[in-house]
Amino acid sequence: QVQLVESGGGLVQAGGSLRLSCAASGRTLSSGAMGWFRQAPGKEREFVAAITASRSTTYYADSVKGRFTISRDNAKNTVSLQMNSLKPEDTAVYYCAAGAGNPYPLYSPFQSRRYDYWGQGTQVTVSS
Repeated sequence: QVQLVESGGGLVQAGGSLRLSCAASGRTLSSGAMGWFRQAPGKEREFVAAITASRSTTYYADSVKGRFTISRDNAKNTVSLQMNSLKPEDTAVYYCAAGAGNPYPLYSPFQSRRYDYWGQGTQVTVSS
């Protein structure tokens, strides 16, 4: 059974930085895309960033482009999200997601349906 465990969330002032990490266990996820989504109170879950299995392509939501950087270590089965210049509107629960590696995915990396496994989430709070 695959488990994704996020870490690194917390409280930070606006303009500060946090680094989220997600460790996968149960199987190797090096063949699938990995991503981060977030959900703020009263809002739907939204895409933040994604990275392909080969690490050759990254995707970002417009709201985080230039501030966040996604990376992965296939040898360690981990994905990270470096968040800089944080804003109060970045406050949310952040979820790690991983795909099983379907060679013919029906959904883009922006879409939650692309992913087969999800973490429990880690809270990020940015104070103004």
